[in-house]
Amino acid sequence: MRLRSFSTEGIAGFYKGYLTTVTREIPFALIQFPIWERMKKEIGNWQGRPTAPWQGALCGSISGAFAAAVTTPLDVAKTRIMLGQSSSSGFAGTITNVYKEEGFKACFSGVAPRTFWIGLGGFVFFGAYEQSVVLMRGTKLWG
Repeated sequence: MRLRSFSTEGIAGFYKGYLTTVTREIPFALIQFPIWERMKKEIGNWQGRPTAPWQGALCGSISGAFAAAVTTPLDVAKTRIMLGQSSSSGFAGTITNVYKEEGFKACFSGVAPRTFWIGLGGFVFFGAYEQSVVLMRGTKLWG
């Protein structure tokens, strides 16, 4: 069995959509991390003490879900480029074509499962991070 991408595009076929993936990840992180930090700060101020790991995890889940929803058009473009379903090579051209040919709703195709999945992942990721910070503070490795 031969891989279609490799037989038609060579090694470059395996990297199709890489730049669009990076283009998606940068705004995602620029949205998620500041919201996560701000939510933790506000909760800490409100309760008069730093947030617990589970609270940091919940903040990570909410901020990740929000970032996922907002950046869904970037994910739609990335997926279409990677699957070869785009007549344009870049993000802007791809998402413009999706909007013109299929409408606004298509730009947010898959928003619900993406938001759910990333929200769940954010809870696990940030929860593990917050718990590791607590554990590291109890050792001499933490400055």
